Order: sequence, then structure tokens, then C-alpha cells
Amino acid sequence: MIHKKNEEYDIKITDIGTEGEGIGHLDDGYTLFVQGALPGDTVRVHIIKAQKKYGIAKPVAVIEPSPDRITPVCPHADRCGGCQISALSYEAQLRYKERKVRELLVRVGGFPESKVDSAFEGIIGYYDEEPKRYSLRECSGNAASDTRPPVRFRNKAQYPVGTSADGHIVTGFYAPHSHRITPCTDCLIGASTDAPILEAVRGFMDEYGVTAYDEMNGRGLIRHILIRTGYETGEIQVCLVINGEEIPHSDILSARICESACVVDTQRRVVSICTSTNIDDTNVILGDNYKVIFGRGYITDKIGDLSFRISPLSFYQVNPVQTRKLYGKALEYAGLSGRETVWDLYCGIGTISLFLAQAAGRVYGIEVVPQAIDDARGNARINGIDNAEFMTGKAEEILPEFYDSHSGDPNSATTPDVIVVDPPRKGCDTACLETMLKMNPGRIVYVSCDPATLARDLKILCSDGSYELTRISCTDMFSNSVHVETIVSLSRV
Repeated sequence: MIHKKNEEYDIKITDIGTEGEGIGHLDDGYTLFVQGALPGDTVRVHIIKAQKKYGIAKPVAVIEPSPDRITPVCPHADRCGGCQISALSYEAQLRYKERKVRELLVRVGGFPESKVDSAFEGIIGYYDEEPKRYSLRECSGNAASDTRPPVRFRNKAQYPVGTSADGHIVTGFYAPHSHRITPCTDCLIGASTDAPILEAVRGFMDEYGVTAYDEMNGRGLIRHILIRTGYETGEIQVCLVINGEEIPHSDILSARICESACVVDTQRRVVSICTSTNIDDTNVILGDNYKVIFGRGYITDKIGDLSFRISPLSFYQVNPVQTRKLYGKALEYAGLSGRETVWDLYCGIGTISLFLAQAAGRVYGIEVVPQAIDDARGNARINGIDNAEFMTGKAEEILPEFYDSHSGDPNSATTPDVIVVDPPRKGCDTACLETMLKMNPGRIVYVSCDPATLARDLKILCSDGSYELTRISCTDMFSNSVHVETIVSLSRV
């Protein structure tokens, strides 16, 4: 049967896709992906795009809701592209993420189900301290009694700026699969101080005629507003991404931003306001530079006993509660005794490196962002750590060069005991993986924000039988979204 656009059907949603869309099948086997539908829902859907083997549909009505369906706390949940699964009970979210990781390791990584099952420890939820196997639990059938998904857990958000139909400045998030801004005055997974800061910027722009960037014609000044908050220190950083060199009347804007933040939380204060110039026609948010227009160029925060300086261009995990658990698990998987040589690839501002340095003999970190390496070296100094060394460059270039130039030196670090890798969503470069295998460490600890690229890379690392998949756990860093952080330990056979 050939299906066409605008047809409507009643279907049972049986699964959930990688982007949080519900998956159901018509009687003839035709697959429909339905944004906003959940496993267990029976929904009436309207096909908006029909391909030969599958279609994309939108829900018209929920005929029978899933037992895992809840009412999202955020009023923008059905329109915003950020929290794709906020209508799922929290336990159902954890079950979904756990199953997603397990299935990708089997399907993409090629690992036997028995191997994944024996190595898998579970997922660390926001209210857990250790991994739990949520997939082994029976659904309660009463989602209302489940623990509610966490809110106010993010320390960083990047808000696009646009202009409404009536000419006013709007901030919010992109709607699913678009660059259409869904106005949002208060993101409930972000810091409570974000909302008054955004209001101050919008009011300033309207009053002084400062324009928002228009992607269609490349005109307008302010593109994004990045806000980062130190949850332990209360320090706030605001970085305005601009399509130009400076913001007019920036002194007035800075004063209003500083005044606005303490309205809802007197324990927090703005200590850094910067601009980052990005004049390119690109989806990349930040430019490759920043300029301080108020205060200093960084904020400080703490993870456990360690303090960190964070600049606008530096990577820093967005969920402070879960970061502590994730890094503790990385340290546990590394199995350090105090004598080991450790390499930390994609080290950022040195967060994992410095955690490892407390229990290792020597740590070497590599990161491509120069400002992040500056932060990493400064963070080593302020924490009194002198056994960590940091290098600027791409891991896939620095690591092979270092190995080739030092492989004949028996005293060099080309035979590390442990390699820790925490790459961006695209995963590791092939040259980096090949050099890791040549360096032949006793253990490899892989921290990943994308289980698909993780599975792909693990397949390469374990393909010749040199390494064995020994431990797997997940951490729910991104509640209400489809994303999950995974940590894996490989042991040399």
C-alpha cells in the first residue's frame, strides 16, 4: 500500500527513536515517526511527510495515554526542541537511555548481548549515587507516583536571539528540526538567574534599537546569549555572541545585567561579561575569540575539592550534580594506584585530568582550544597540582606525533598505563584510535556523550582482540532530553 501526505491513522506507539520521536507501525507494517508521542500511547496521527518505507507524522489526539506519560512542568515542552522527552516519567527516561546504550553497543559495536549484559552496571540517575539497572524493573503502571524529572540542573545555556512578528526582541530555543525560535522567558532546567538576565538584554535591545541577527540575510548584531553559572561559587558569566566588533552602550548593558541577576538570588553575582565575534554564516555558535567588557574573562566553580576557572570558549560539563558522579566513576574505572602514567585526550580545562592527577604518577592532557589549555594550566596551579602537563592541538595530530618522536625512548610516556578519552559528539578520529592501540595502555577509559559514535569507536579498539569490554555505566547528565553520558572501561587482554 502506498501512503500519502495528509492521511490520518490511529496507531499504537511501541518504541522511541534516537531523537525522542515515538515509533509506531500501521497494519501493513509501514513505520511512522511521531514527534511528541510516547511508547504506550495510542494516538491519532496526521502524516506530514511520506517516504516509500516510512513516514513522519504529527499527533492529532492522544486516544489512550501511555502509563509513563506525565504532564511536563515546562509550558514550552511541546514546542521547544531542547527537552524532547519531558513528558516521560523520570524512571521511564532512565530505562530508555539505558536500553539505547545497550542496543547501540550490540548493533553498531558488534558486541554480543551476553558481553554487554555482563559488563553493564546500569545508569546513575539524578537522585542516585551509584548505577542502577532500571531496565530490569517492572513499570509501575502509575507514572504519577514516579520521581519527577529534575529541574534547575544546568549551569550553562545558549539562547538564540531573534525578532518577533511585531518587531520585539525574543529569546528562547529552536523548535524541533528548525531554526525557528520558540520564545521562552524562563527555561526550567536552567539557572533561575537566567530569566532576569535575558529580560535585561531584551529590554536594552528594544530601548536602544540594537538588532537581533537574521540568518536569512546575515544582518543584525546579537546572535546568541551564553550564560554560565558556578553552582558552588554563585559566579555568573554572560557572553554575547555578536555579528560585529562591539555593542553600542555596552556600559549601560553591563550595568543592567549585573543588577538583574541578584533579583531572584542574592547569593549569585555577575563577575564576567564578554562578547564573542562570529560573522560567519554557520551553525557554530561562538566565535574563536572573546573580549571582556565587564569584570574578568572567567568564572570559578568547584567539583568536589577541586576549583576550576572557566572561560567562555572552554568546555565544562553542564550538570554539576552529575559531573561529580561521572568523574568519580572515571577515576574508579582508571584503577590508579599512584604510580601510573595517564593520557587524557580532549581534556578541556583539565577537569578529568586533575581528578586523575590526584591518584596518578603523571598525567598528560591534550586539547585543541588554546583558551581551554590556558585554563587547564591555571587550574593545575590553583589546585597545587604539579604532575599534570597540558598540550595544545588536535588529539589525532598531537598523539601520533608524540608517539613517533618518542617511541624509541624507554623513559617517555609512549607506553601509558591508562588512556582516558572524552571526545566531542563526533567521537575519536581514526588516527587517534590507531595511535592509542600502538601505545598499548593497560586500560582505556572512554567517556562519551553519544553512544552511537562510542559503539563505533569501541568496535575499532576491540576488533583485533587486544582489548576487552569490561565495565559500562551511564550517567543521566541531560534529563528530559534523549542524550546520555556513557563511560566504558577496556582492559588489555
